Amino acid sequence: MENTAASNFLQSIISDDLNSGRVTEVLTRFPPEPNGYLHIGHAKSICVNFGLAQANGGRCNLRFDDTNPEKESQEYIESILEDVRWLGFSWNGDVRFASAYFQQLYDWAVYLVEQGNAYVCDLDAEQAREYRGTLTEPGCNSPYRERSIAENLDLLARMKAGEFAEGEKVLRAKIDMASPNMNMRDPILYRIRKVPHHQTGTDWVIYPTYDFAHGQEDAIEGITHSICTLEFEDHRPLYDWFIEHLPVQHRPRQYEFGRLNPSYTITSKRKLKQLVDEGVVSGWDDPRMPTISGMRRRGYTPAAIRKFCEMIGTTRSDGVVDVAMLEFAIREDLNENAPRAMAVINPLKVVLTDYPEDKVEWLRSPNHPVREDMGERQLPFTREIYIDRDDFREEANKKYKRLVLGKRVRLRNAYVIEADHVERDAAGNITEVHAHTIANTLGENPEDGIKPKGVIQWVSASHGKQAEVRLYDRLFNHEAPDRGDGDFMAHINPDSLQRVTNAWLEPALVEAEPEQCFQFEREGYFVADRYDHSADRPVFNKTIGLRDTWDS
Repeated sequence: MENTAASNFLQSIISDDLNSGRVTEVLTRFPPEPNGYLHIGHAKSICVNFGLAQANGGRCNLRFDDTNPEKESQEYIESILEDVRWLGFSWNGDVRFASAYFQQLYDWAVYLVEQGNAYVCDLDAEQAREYRGTLTEPGCNSPYRERSIAENLDLLARMKAGEFAEGEKVLRAKIDMASPNMNMRDPILYRIRKVPHHQTGTDWVIYPTYDFAHGQEDAIEGITHSICTLEFEDHRPLYDWFIEHLPVQHRPRQYEFGRLNPSYTITSKRKLKQLVDEGVVSGWDDPRMPTISGMRRRGYTPAAIRKFCEMIGTTRSDGVVDVAMLEFAIREDLNENAPRAMAVINPLKVVLTDYPEDKVEWLRSPNHPVREDMGERQLPFTREIYIDRDDFREEANKKYKRLVLGKRVRLRNAYVIEADHVERDAAGNITEVHAHTIANTLGENPEDGIKPKGVIQWVSASHGKQAEVRLYDRLFNHEAPDRGDGDFMAHINPDSLQRVTNAWLEPALVEAEPEQCFQFEREGYFVADRYDHSADRPVFNKTIGLRDTWDS
């Protein structure tokens, strides 16, 4: 897969704005709503907004658009802060909240009423839908649209004071019910929500809508480039209408880019929450989830995610991105930076009958095949070792390059051995392989000229450490799990998690720090679990295999 950076049309816009003098400094913002954990699509938005500011010597604000207290929580706020930091970005100044601007937004709502550009409407939700019209038919004016300014001001003040029930009244902009753009058909500015807010408590019982608040927040903060995903393109005329009809000091501009839609993935917060609520996954940070915290726990690196976002580019069109591109970026990063180690996930004991029972030989092994700066480690070699059960057969054809009775194989960074016979249990299952070492083959080929068939990993049975290894795969087995009207739950991959509790690791791995990544030789890339791993109870998560197994 070609590793190149794709285009970014937004950079061209910013360069033109700086060169023409339209702006003297770039100020962007990342404005998540704290109603769930961030996912891979948000990672792209983070990279776009923070990255463009960084590349142009500018700044990027982190602002929570917390206008819907029913679905928001402090837990989500904390997770988002952690995600942005982990991806390697720093925001400008203090963390900002839309709720900090509630008084100013309300004052501007009053201003719109005073100018005859907003009114209080009593239509309930069903009536409002009927009056709104359709994509092919214009809407109808609300019977409350021509209320006097004085009456609207009085009703708005009483809404704010909590006199009315939820859904009883809303404040709407007075624009054009016949507009071909549905967003311009007298959109709601304020609705009644008698719910405590995680930042403002019970100070407010009316809350601004996202459409009303968003552009004005940008204006307050002096944002030069308000960058959002393409589904907000039809909202831009409304964004501009508010800016034009309010006495703002700064006039930001909105730009849209294509959102990230990876294959084999869902990015709907509602559906991700359903996976959590129904116990399909263990939580928002389950390593199978496309959330940033889930990918982090899976062993994905910030550098790889940033590289992936760079590879796919920033364009004006939506489309599905092959998730294999993300996996390629992960493999490339870990191949270069992850130290090597040996682990046996499906163990089979091998007894080297010619090796002394009490002997321990410490063999030196590089931590990386080409990076000398990573140093080396020592591996204990003993009479009894574990190899992977798939690396042994009693009989095999010439294509099988592992251990076979009467044949030889090299143990990684150790001796060549030859299998002699097997031991079985009462059910006929192989419990042990008895073998012998070939003399003088530590780092050398056999003196008799009979070369080994291949190279396999191994772990000392007496000095290795038993561990839990969680084998993760894609959560969905369909490339578009939420396409159409089908149930995305029907495409859950039943093999997305397999737990192995009797894996064996080389001893140094138990000292790994949580989130430390390794290549388990011939197995794939693994990470010490962020929460569960300890020296007493090692737990490793499979990040990704050495090669793409979904390509067939």
